[in-house]
Amino acid sequence: MNIEEVLQKATIKLKDNNIEEARSKARRLLAFTLEMSKEQIIIHNKEELTIEQENSYNEYVARIIIGEPIQYIIGKQEFMGIDFKVNPSVLIPQPDTEILVERTIEILKHLKEPKVLDLCTGSGAIAVSIAKYVPNSIIFASDISKQALEIARQNDNENKVNFVHSNLFENIDGEFNVIVSNPPYIKTSEIQRLSKEVQNEPLLALDGGQDGLLFYREIIKQAHKYLEEQGYLCIEIGEDQKEQVITLINNCSYYKNIQAFKDLSGHDRVIICEKNKSEKS
Repeated sequence: MNIEEVLQKATIKLKDNNIEEARSKARRLLAFTLEMSKEQIIIHNKEELTIEQENSYNEYVARIIIGEPIQYIIGKQEFMGIDFKVNPSVLIPQPDTEILVERTIEILKHLKEPKVLDLCTGSGAIAVSIAKYVPNSIIFASDISKQALEIARQNDNENKVNFVHSNLFENIDGEFNVIVSNPPYIKTSEIQRLSKEVQNEPLLALDGGQDGLLFYREIIKQAHKYLEEQGYLCIEIGEDQKEQVITLINNCSYYKNIQAFKDLSGHDRVIICEKNKSEKS
């Protein structure tokens, strides 16, 4: 079979199994299988596949159907203009998180040599992106998962990030101008209702406890101890968590100037607050 025929057959199969963006995923998988660009697939659409190529492609399509994320199959995900290596040890970086990174960069670019801590770093997408776009920054990134940290180190091609194996602040020392985090925030009871693809991502990076606020409570309670005066706490939230997280922040005296920012879909996605000058660590 040629490229056009194989692509059409796979698209139909994916659609029949209720896979979203079937054509796009079929094309992306085929490009990966043939080691071609998507443009080359269009140009060479009459080129015949070998039996080995067909078998490999069909195997990838079958993995999509049972719920494996395409990013794990091809081994990468684009984020902030950078290709990040991903595997089942890490959460797949999502475009919504770019809002968090962009807002954090806005703060950092006004500082001479900012010191940053990225909690729950996962693939390292946040930390490595900040390192690229704020080259004068000093960055530490932590995660409870050693497997995730190994992937994050591989993504730090220029060795600009200091990685720490830590359960939140457990092994963290020093003070930072900015603490940034995209922690687990899905309610435990809701995880089984997520798509098959998301359920195949690491549970450790998804489960935010019974009410989804477990990690926010801990981060908000402790972050002020690790922030410089006028330091900032920048966190990603679930689209329905704005009021709850702001309440947690307001219920203590550690922070001020709370701001919320929306993602490109208009959902509340990021909360940023500043350490209260009067707070004594």
